[in-house]
Formats: sequence, structure tokens, C-alpha cells
Amino acid sequence: MVERRYEGRVALVTGAASGIGRAVALRLAAEGAWVLGCDVDADALAETGKLIADAGGQSTMAVADVSAQADVDRIVGLLPDGRIDLLANVAGIMDFFLPVTEVDDATWERVMAVNVTGPMRLSRAVLPLMRAAGGGAIVNVSSIGGLTGAVAGTAYVTSKHALVGMTRSIAALYGADGIRANAVCPGGVATNIGRSAVPKVAWAYERLEKAFARTTRTAQPDEIATLVCWLGSDEAVNVNGAVVASDGGFTA
Repeated sequence: MVERRYEGRVALVTGAASGIGRAVALRLAAEGAWVLGCDVDADALAETGKLIADAGGQSTMAVADVSAQADVDRIVGLLPDGRIDLLANVAGIMDFFLPVTEVDDATWERVMAVNVTGPMRLSRAVLPLMRAAGGGAIVNVSSIGGLTGAVAGTAYVTSKHALVGMTRSIAALYGADGIRANAVCPGGVATNIGRSAVPKVAWAYERLEKAFARTTRTAQPDEIATLVCWLGSDEAVNVNGAVVASDGGFTA
């Protein structure tokens, strides 16, 4: 492995304030990338920037909601000379494990906005830049919820399946431009996904718990970040349109 795979490159990482997003941002910076990180959590995002600076890396952190078009425009405007080599769509939220009969419109719309519309808008914004530069990579962090229906509520599962479909569509349509798009599907990861992971409907969660018995281990954020960073690097030049599970064998 080349330890400085991202030397001189530019990466945009969403959800960079914590969990997988922070781990991706730290690893990319350690490998030489200039990292543009964004998140809605200003304090935690600032801590990510400090961690990168303390380690000798370079980054800019921008508080932003990826589901808002104005914020997407502002973020992309911060890219140096309009250059981007890697877009890592990591930001995501849960849905309180709500089944379709119980999901409210506000939860449905917010989950789809963050988990699907945000990655779409960012991809839509950076793809022309990548095409003009002759290449680039997009790595979307989906979930085993994008491969099976038995791990979360309806909104989350739907959103993560949609993100897998978006990944494959981009790979098929833009591969000839030297652009690769791949998806990572983690299982359980030790992250602070927040209150959106608190179950609200007892009977639905009880049914989903039966599937959780297949869990062999809980991953650490950096274990997912290693895969994200590999897929975005030149070492994965022949990998395009892949949907890679990193779940300890949950979906085996």
C-alpha cells in the first residue's frame, strides 16, 4: 500500500463531525489529502479540524446541511480552484425503527433528504468538475440496510437501497469519463448516530431484534474508513459500481 495515496489531492467528506465521517476525514488527511469536511454539528466538526491540524494535515471545515441546495452550493464553492478528486458521502441519519404503518411524513422526508437527496445534490455538483478534470471517485456510505430490510425502519431501509441504486447509476453513466462510484455497506458500527436511532414502536423493534442475533461484532469507525479510502484511491482503479459489505459476515 502507498501510505500517501492522496498526496496533493482534494477530498470532500460529509458527516465529518463524528463516527465514520470523522474517521474518513482523519485518514484522508493523514494520507496527504486536503480535506473539506462538512456537518451540521459545529462543535464536533471543529474538533475534527483540530485533530487534523494537530496531526499535521490540511483541512477546511464547513458547517452545512447536505440536504439544503444552498449549503451544497456553498460547500462546493470552497473547493480549491474547483478541484475534487474524491467525494465521500458519509452523512446519514436513522428513522427510529419506524415501520411503514407508523412512519410520519416529517421523519420520512428528513431521512430521504439527508440519506438520498444530499448525496444526489453533491454528486450532481461535483461530477462536472470531475469530468472536466478527467476523472475522480465517489464513495457512498450505504448500509446493510441497503441490502436487507431487517435492520431498521422503512424510511432508512428505503433510503439506503436508493443510495445503492444511485451509486450503480453513476458508475454506469460516468465510468467512461474516468469516474468511479462505489458503495460501502457497514453493519453495526460504534458511532454516535444520535436520537434518530431510538426505537419508537416496540412491536416493530422486537421483530427486527431477531435479525440482530446474526451480528458477530461491532466495527470501529476506522475499520470502515479504511475501505472508503481504498475505494477512493488509485489502488481501486478497476473497481466501479461495486457494493461492498463490511458487516462482519451479517449478510453472508
